[in-house]
Amino acid sequence: MSALILALVAGAVVGLALGALGGGGSVLAVPALIYLLGFTPAAATTGSLVIVTVTSLTALYAHARSGNVRWKAGAAFAAAGLLPSALAGAAAGRLPQVALTLAFAVVAALAATKMFRGTTPADAGNHAVRPLRAAGAGAGLGALTGLLGVGGGFLAVPALVTVLGFGMQAAVGTSLLVITANSLASLATRSGAAISLDWAVIGPFIAAAVLGAWDGKRLAAKVSGPRLQRVFAVVLLAVAGFMLADAVT
Repeated sequence: MSALILALVAGAVVGLALGALGGGGSVLAVPALIYLLGFTPAAATTGSLVIVTVTSLTALYAHARSGNVRWKAGAAFAAAGLLPSALAGAAAGRLPQVALTLAFAVVAALAATKMFRGTTPADAGNHAVRPLRAAGAGAGLGALTGLLGVGGGFLAVPALVTVLGFGMQAAVGTSLLVITANSLASLATRSGAAISLDWAVIGPFIAAAVLGAWDGKRLAAKVSGPRLQRVFAVVLLAVAGFMLADAVT
């Protein structure tokens, strides 16, 4: 199968995840770039940030039109992660490739666990907003974005529900604001790194992801969130297992 077709298929899946769940797409983008399209881990994390930034902006626009974005709270949450994201992005290029792969496998497994457990709107009313916890969660997500090239939406959604008391729809929409801000901060630190990207692959990947994000937004309105989360959780567990086996052999 040609690289173009693989990029289009992978991009569509990544966009679908981001549009429907507000996260999870970037956790699929990195392994797709490495194992399907032949990128190095360092190039894959940078390429993933480009893909996730553009796709998240598209999905953010769609959710904003539906009134699902809490701009002030989301901006404050994202602001806490900007510096950690930039610092982690600068450090990522100095880490061994195997270390990045192992760390990513762990994050993918964590994402799958979060999705299997699910987060329901009922959780929103059981937690008071705690500024220090919100800042800590935002900083942690920023560092994760910078280091591994993932947007962190799979962690941002439950954090926005449990820490800031958001309902699921608002958490999904607002998480896209957080993802976009963190990804841009990390990309800014990587811009001077000597990592070349194959734009003949990245371009089609982004185009398919953008279209997939719109489909994901429509899918989220028709299919229950827990069901979507379980499907993506199975995929992520398979990805985590494969990457872990590859890193240790």
